[in-house]
Amino acid sequence: MLNFRQRLVLTHWTVIVVIVACSALAGWWQLSRLVHGQLDAALLTLADTEAGMQVESHGQPVRVHERPPGSAPPSLVRLDRLVQIVNAKGEILARSSNLGDAMLPAPPTLLDELASGGEAVFQTLPSFGEEPLRMVSLPAVANGKPVVIQVAGSLDDVHNVLESATILFGIMAAALLAAVGAAGSVLTRRAFRGINDVVKQARLIGDANLGERLPHPGTTDEIGQLVDTLNAMLDRLEQAFDQQRRFTADASHELRSPLSRLRTEIEVTLRRPRESQEYVDTLRSCLDEVGRLTRLIEELLMLARFDAGQDRQAGEPQALDALIAETLLRATPAARERQVELVARSEAAGGAKVSHGSVGLVLANLVDNALKFSPRGSKIVVDCAADAHHATLRVTDEGPGIPPDELPFLFDRFFRGAGARASENEGVGLGLALSQSIIHAQGGHIEAANGPDGGAVFTVRIPLALREAGS
Repeated sequence: MLNFRQRLVLTHWTVIVVIVACSALAGWWQLSRLVHGQLDAALLTLADTEAGMQVESHGQPVRVHERPPGSAPPSLVRLDRLVQIVNAKGEILARSSNLGDAMLPAPPTLLDELASGGEAVFQTLPSFGEEPLRMVSLPAVANGKPVVIQVAGSLDDVHNVLESATILFGIMAAALLAAVGAAGSVLTRRAFRGINDVVKQARLIGDANLGERLPHPGTTDEIGQLVDTLNAMLDRLEQAFDQQRRFTADASHELRSPLSRLRTEIEVTLRRPRESQEYVDTLRSCLDEVGRLTRLIEELLMLARFDAGQDRQAGEPQALDALIAETLLRATPAARERQVELVARSEAAGGAKVSHGSVGLVLANLVDNALKFSPRGSKIVVDCAADAHHATLRVTDEGPGIPPDELPFLFDRFFRGAGARASENEGVGLGLALSQSIIHAQGGHIEAANGPDGGAVFTVRIPLALREAGS
């Protein structure tokens, strides 16, 4: 089976063949008309001249005006014009000497047509004598009587010209097709050389060398744009693979730590017999570790589903004010334990509705994160506002804030700053990453900053629930 380059060359060559063939046929047809027309014009001119001379020779015997042929015998091999004059009955009145005893055809139908006022009639005589002839019959008057002057000429010259033109056209067409085919082959080979290099390099790129890129041809044509697009895709793939590797390594580390603590605690407990209360304390400690493992696995599973495009349903809409009140109510016990005040502020949120499941989870994560870093006696403020299409949530705490060098990495998976590592309620660094995935899946945006008076400020902007339009 032909490859694409060969099919392209073949198609190009076929189109050129059709164009050249049509051009050659059109040129040959035009040339044929031209040389036949020239012969017809020459024959008609001679017939008109003879008709005029018959008028001037009034009263003299009808004869063909020609130079004396000398002693040469009549022959049709000569290129002289053959002239014949016949009356209305088809009887020969005169003829040129080169006709000899031959007679140009003068059928009654032709004579009747000319007698009825017809003009010159052209005929082709394919089998007259040794060669084909072209003949014109012209009505005239000689000595006051109607006659027909017939002039014939050989078609050999016409055929020779057309044969020579056919050979010339064939040679030119063959040369043109050869040149076009060679040029097309060179051009396609040169054009596909860059594609072949790209294909070879692409076959060598795998997950172990995603840092390599396809060779650029150095042009801005379609091939250059294709290489740019593929290299950009490789950039995204490399970034995704790196993120996946880091995610796998971090997840393995985070899973290994609590499992190691569980194993150590159980091994220490089993080294010697203990009181029942000690076993109870060990089981409770193990239960806490299992709880942290469960939360970690649930968050990992949720992130994996978001990465796979699952679990992105907006859920049932809920009034923004009610969602904030519900979230703060659930966080009240933890806030009382830490002696932190929870404050909700609404700026014309009205009956704005957002997704209960996704936004509720994000808001709970942000409030829980603020509680971890809020000192005793401080407060956490949740502001909400809404316009025609979007809702804006802002969670502000009075904690130590976020170090500027940690802000760019705050939403990375498993990232924990120095403050997070020193906290009593150490997390695994997935809450903010999960919140960002949820908000982005809903077409929103989340960002973190430091407040002007200290503390961290998390701002979420998310589209309102679509069902609000019908409410």
